[in-house]
Amino acid sequence: MRAGSLAQDCAEIAEYMVTRPTRSLAAASLDCATVFRNIAMECVALIEAHQEAACVGDAEAVHQSRVAITRLRAAVAFFAPIVRDDEWLRLKTEIAWLNDALGAARDSDVVVAYAGRKRYRSWAEGVFGESLDSRRAQHHRRLLRRLRSVRFRRLIAALAEWAGRGPARPDSAEPLERYCDRQLKSWRERLIRKGRHLDRLDGSRRHRLRIRVKRFRYMLEALKEIIPLRGRGEWRRSAKRLQRVLGEIRDIERLCDLAGNKPPPGYRRRRDALLGSAVEAYRDFKRAGAR
Repeated sequence: MRAGSLAQDCAEIAEYMVTRPTRSLAAASLDCATVFRNIAMECVALIEAHQEAACVGDAEAVHQSRVAITRLRAAVAFFAPIVRDDEWLRLKTEIAWLNDALGAARDSDVVVAYAGRKRYRSWAEGVFGESLDSRRAQHHRRLLRRLRSVRFRRLIAALAEWAGRGPARPDSAEPLERYCDRQLKSWRERLIRKGRHLDRLDGSRRHRLRIRVKRFRYMLEALKEIIPLRGRGEWRRSAKRLQRVLGEIRDIERLCDLAGNKPPPGYRRRRDALLGSAVEAYRDFKRAGAR
């Protein structure tokens, strides 16, 4: 990563947020390199924009920072043939360093909120006492140190410079619409394969499936006003539902793991119901892709 002017790079991010292309541009006037650059610059800008609020423990700011990182990773994977280079490999390590602290803070926020639900409140007070709040505070202090660090500022500067420069291999003979259509179909088919026997997947595989669903959904959302995604609204809606249910399963399992041998009231019944909903959401996703 270069040691350039941090002020200059932050100014580039601010300028991009003001002058970024509108999503109404015709697909015929764009190419894969331009679309990737627009998505990447917006993700970097959002990470920067949420820094201050995340520093003071704002749960939504932490969440949106995580979303921006996931969107960036999804875009890199989606446009991999023209994007991945040595600089990205270096940046991946730094992004993982930041996302580790963001993820721990986000998980703590979710667990505290889940434990505060009416059905779990009394149980959580008896099992955890103040430990969940203490754990959350510890994770947010760790995140604060990272967000205030020179390493974070250098990461933002390097990401801005890398994204602003554009893909390392921008030339592609394949038109944007054709490339995106092919990639979306490929990602959907992979999701359908990975989601088979969803009710028998272990927690780790379900989590990986959820990440894939999330990235697929984020790319649909990033592309929906750039290229005509004929009928793909059903893909996005069904993917969003599947992602949500898989996330709820992960949340209640995490709460149960933290409780040790004292699971939340109605845990098995709730988990089984959510798993059934996930299977149905997967079937809807599969049917939506076939229509």
